[in-house]
Amino acid sequence: MLTEWLDRSLAGEAGSAQEGTLAGGRYRIPAPGLLELIPSAPAADAPALVLSAGIHGNETAPIELLGELLAHLEAGQLALATPVLVILGNLAAIQAGERFVATNLNRLFRRGLDAAGDEPDRARTLMGAVDAFFADHGDRPRLHYDLHTAIRDSQYPRFAVEPYAETATRPEQWRWLAGADIQAVLHQHCHSWTFSHYSKHYHAAQAFTLELGRALPFGENDLAALAPMGRLLAALLEGRPPDTRPAATMAFFRVEHELKRASRDFRLCFADDTPNFTEFAPGTLLAEDAEAGPFRVGETPLRVVFPNARVEIGARAALLVTTVPAPGTS
Repeated sequence: MLTEWLDRSLAGEAGSAQEGTLAGGRYRIPAPGLLELIPSAPAADAPALVLSAGIHGNETAPIELLGELLAHLEAGQLALATPVLVILGNLAAIQAGERFVATNLNRLFRRGLDAAGDEPDRARTLMGAVDAFFADHGDRPRLHYDLHTAIRDSQYPRFAVEPYAETATRPEQWRWLAGADIQAVLHQHCHSWTFSHYSKHYHAAQAFTLELGRALPFGENDLAALAPMGRLLAALLEGRPPDTRPAATMAFFRVEHELKRASRDFRLCFADDTPNFTEFAPGTLLAEDAEAGPFRVGETPLRVVFPNARVEIGARAALLVTTVPAPGTS
């Protein structure tokens, strides 16, 4: 039934069964694209775990990864010991194979959102689902992995974005992510209203946006490269200690500047296929904008992450970052 839920969700069909049993517990389908896994005997220190994918509809590898996880659970190869909320984010965009339909869903996770439209409606539904799930498991630590892929190549194909919030990241999270073959970490510098930020900012959860390679159509993803991440998710599902590696095996970066598109007449002054984390020397012209003017690298070299000149006016066109020490090593 779990794999059927995934297939029906992607096809835009409602599943016939809204609840059922599985190895170690039961499942419940509260709404389209939402699946709650409830263990019969949860592990004592198991977190309330949110696993989300498809917040951008063309990022298919995380959806396939979650499909494998659910298939193993349905086949009895995993025994549930952790309460889990599985989320498929932008169902309409997934069906269309597009990043979004009208606007970027991953900028809308903010309480008091009053915008109208399909994506704002979906954001409100998902925020409500997370609120209810964490409230149902208020005695447990909270953890949210929002799984993505990037629209371009990267010098670090698998990297984590740590949202900005007052809640500190616990040291074991760095070791878990390193053990799952995450290669780099980007510390955000301000509130960004992404889905992972929502859980960290409003619920004090341990939360990350995880970029797991490049966005490709269904069936073209190399899931073998994501096997370590699959093992991390399986361990969490079963309440087992995950594989770990030292945090210092990952590269760490901090955002120094957020480059925004201020006008229609805007361009990035480097090739469209420039990989994430490419470094630019001092004095390099990175962007020109009819309203904001030119932007050049200052005295310290900067690396570019998530460059996209075709964003909406007022939206982020790139993050510019510098290297920082791994936590606990400075």
